[in-house]
Amino acid sequence: MTSDSPHQLLLQITESIQQYMESLQEGGVTGLPRAAARGLGETEKRRNGETEKSTRGKLSSAPRFPDSPTPRFFSPLSPQSQVPIQPSATTAVAADTGDLFLSPKMQTVQTLEELRAEIGDCRRCKLCQGRTHIVFGVGNPRAELVFVGEAPGRDEDLKGEPFVGRAGQLLTEIITKGMKMRREDVYIANVVKCRPPENRNPEPDEIASCEPFLVKQLEIIKPRIIVALGTFAAQTLLKTKTPISRLRGVWHTYQGIKVMPTLHPAYLLRNPNDKRLVWQDIQTVLREMGRL
Repeated sequence: MTSDSPHQLLLQITESIQQYMESLQEGGVTGLPRAAARGLGETEKRRNGETEKSTRGKLSSAPRFPDSPTPRFFSPLSPQSQVPIQPSATTAVAADTGDLFLSPKMQTVQTLEELRAEIGDCRRCKLCQGRTHIVFGVGNPRAELVFVGEAPGRDEDLKGEPFVGRAGQLLTEIITKGMKMRREDVYIANVVKCRPPENRNPEPDEIASCEPFLVKQLEIIKPRIIVALGTFAAQTLLKTKTPISRLRGVWHTYQGIKVMPTLHPAYLLRNPNDKRLVWQDIQTVLREMGRL
């Protein structure tokens, strides 16, 4: 077999492609832009045309790659010509994301203090870029009852504590005046630990990044009952798209724990007439706890 046979040329081409792709991966590139084939200058285009003519006879029986910049793709980068790619802010955030459910550290966490330390200065989703504080949770680490909300608002972000704004004041009234309990006797947390910009709804990727921490919180606390406040808390815990209007007032189960979905206090501030619905749900919870 001669060195310039079609088969030998294809082997050389394949090896060059492999070396080139490996050099890109080492530099942090995981894909090639579609615009690359259109970015050739006139000189390179002429050079490509000459190369194609010179090899047309040799590769007449081999597969062709029309409209692709053959010489550039088939010339591996030398170590000296490689330019390191600096990670952007988005890349840095994404690099810290992983399957936290399988993390060995998460599996060894036994207390809420250890879990908070594991969260650290969390960079696992884009919400980290605009937050003031991570809003972890507050209350009795052995609480019988846990309230789970959606995400921190402005007041919560500034203070680093869940439900301290107007909606939080209403929740406190529900706990202290309606249930005749102290706020510090229950535990309060959110699905998402950082404030979404302008208090928008948390997005699916943000919920997915933060959900392992809520799961671990509930695993550590081991409550008897969870009150899911609003759509996102209920749908995240119950893995459903059913609207809160249909979920509320009916017992559900999460990991063997009874869940009572109800309306979010922020909703009640806008729709005070629906407070009676929440009171019905809270009475159902009190009866289950033997407090009514």
